[in-house]
Amino acid sequence: MENKEIAQLLHETADLMEVAGEDGFRIRSYRNAAAVIASYPERVADIVCNPERKVTDIAGIGKGLAAVLAEICERGSFDRRDQMLAKYPASALELLKIQGLGPKSIALLYEHHGVRNVDDLERLCQERKLREMPRMGAKLEEKVLRSIEAYRKSAGRFLMSFGRRTADELMAEFQSLGGIEKVEAAGSLRRGRETIGDLDLLVTGPGAAEALGRLVKHPKAQEVLGQGVNKASVTFGLERLQVDVRALSHESFGAAMQYFTGSKEHNVALRTNAIKQGLTLNEYGLFTLEGNERVAGASEEELYERLGYAWIPPELRENCGELEAAQSGTLPRLVEAGDIRGDLHMHTTETDGRATLREMAEAAAALGYEYIAITDHSKALAMANGLDERRVVEFAGKVRELNRGGLPLHVFSGLECDILRDGSLDIAEEALAELDLVIGSVHSHFNLEGQEMTDRFLRALEAPSLRVIGHATGRLLLQREGYPFDFERVAGKAAERGVAFEINASPERLDLPSHLARAAKRKGCRFAISTDAHRPSHFQNMRFGVITARRGWLEAADILNTRPLGEFASGLKSRKPA
Repeated sequence: MENKEIAQLLHETADLMEVAGEDGFRIRSYRNAAAVIASYPERVADIVCNPERKVTDIAGIGKGLAAVLAEICERGSFDRRDQMLAKYPASALELLKIQGLGPKSIALLYEHHGVRNVDDLERLCQERKLREMPRMGAKLEEKVLRSIEAYRKSAGRFLMSFGRRTADELMAEFQSLGGIEKVEAAGSLRRGRETIGDLDLLVTGPGAAEALGRLVKHPKAQEVLGQGVNKASVTFGLERLQVDVRALSHESFGAAMQYFTGSKEHNVALRTNAIKQGLTLNEYGLFTLEGNERVAGASEEELYERLGYAWIPPELRENCGELEAAQSGTLPRLVEAGDIRGDLHMHTTETDGRATLREMAEAAAALGYEYIAITDHSKALAMANGLDERRVVEFAGKVRELNRGGLPLHVFSGLECDILRDGSLDIAEEALAELDLVIGSVHSHFNLEGQEMTDRFLRALEAPSLRVIGHATGRLLLQREGYPFDFERVAGKAAERGVAFEINASPERLDLPSHLARAAKRKGCRFAISTDAHRPSHFQNMRFGVITARRGWLEAADILNTRPLGEFASGLKSRKPA
């Protein structure tokens, strides 16, 4: 059994225990063990089954959990999980994904109305019975119905980061076979969509057929959906992501890359243009309508050029003006990962991070960064051990001391400061003035009406110290929709005040979304692409933030942390970072 599978069993058991209102200590122990196991570099099952190894040598795994792990590896479950499933159906787990309902509410609904799944819950809301429950009401009922709709839309979707990891794993395996000339990911993953529905891989070369065989026999293939001469499809991994692999000839590889990358709207517009030129375009190539002669197809570049366009980066292919820009020579020079000179949002053991100030700085230096900003939490986020005014001043001193320690990069002192319900920042300006960079973020009161949330941001933007708005929409992909507010007004005010928007590269956020980044650019806003790292490994998420920025048509000049150290530092001191 893989580590992720074990971790999922522990997480699900903890969820059901929460619904049952059981002891919080035991619940936390399962969750902590799940986190340890999911990120452990070895297969925990191998350690459990090895008489010469002790699973209790893993930090965070005691004797009780060791017994649980032994039982899981032996029979795929354990007693506590079985007891929970006897009390509540497994379908109750999906109810925890509905915003507005906590474990206690779910238990109450199950006991009083027999609500076992999302369909039951929806029916209860439609019959206006949820509002009759204690401490619920009509507003919550409406919110739950909206959340159910969002949940259904996200069903069968996967984070871009998960798709990328799966693609990289399979592509590496195929390339090791020999006889593979090219293997590339296409589809929404290549376009950088924040979530994907399936994974498309294209392979060419003498060994392409062997790649199809490797896929269907892969130990992680859960179900073979189809296998032919040129295509194989499986559901892959515990998550059951559909993976389609196509074997292609060299002369049609570029056309197939264009076709299977999409988007559908982009392809329709491209085919329409081809027809006007007496041509037809499909996944095999670009052909003349008369005589069916192939005129392009081996590469995307020759295909776009033959149709009168500059090559269009995949992230822009949404039929939102990119074809017109490619014809007129006005495509943006999109920001690239190599343009990033520093990371401006991260946390350390000063609050809820997992590495010290120095450890984070050294890890960033190893990536070649010129500078970073360490931005631990403020006091409103008590659960994260947020800094109060006294600790903020001490923190700034620690960063100054760190910079005297011979590091090969500069560390800016910062804070991710909570924007309170009324729009004020939760740390006094006198303390914030000690810092180099202040990010303002919303971490509470997500349920405000649109006007109140708009006013909240507008007031925050008046704060003298504020330089960046963090993860502005508050969304958590596949978990929570963003809160409503008038983004146009807020972006206009941000541009006026010289406050940048963060593009948070955490795979669960990717916030600011790309369409809002493009809208904010039109308003004259600037941006910071940051990882919100809580440990050094999170720095690797920067690429997802860059992809999101590219989808928003952003160039290096739009991004604060593409600037050389001196220019960036000067921009911080002036009010306007533009």
